[in-house]
Amino acid sequence: MIEDEPPTAVLLIAHGSRNESANRELHDLAERMAAEGPQSTVVPCFLELAEPDIPAGGDRCVVLGARRVLMIPYFLSTGVHVGRDLVEGREALAERHPGVEFRLGAALGPDMLLDELVRRRVDELARDSR
Repeated sequence: MIEDEPPTAVLLIAHGSRNESANRELHDLAERMAAEGPQSTVVPCFLELAEPDIPAGGDRCVVLGARRVLMIPYFLSTGVHVGRDLVEGREALAERHPGVEFRLGAALGPDMLLDELVRRRVDELARDSR
């Protein structure tokens, strides 16, 4: 961390599912990211259908000492959720925690890395002998 950089947390935000194993994937990603750095505080949260929700996730980051929270949408594209709901979530957190900077990042795609992942999945499925 740069010396004058504020304590930073990452808030991973997924849609949420009624299927707990789907939600567990985000928790697992957060644990891997925290272990690998550079930010040691990585908090998973969900827009709906699962806990913690965005306000609780943002609160957790602040309780853990973050003065800056990087909000990372775990969404493939910028639709209504990223373009409206997460913007509203960021604004609500900023109002709730004055003095803490909440930065909302872009959706995961479009990105060449996702293009490559889709190609890999096509290749895997094409090789599948079923």
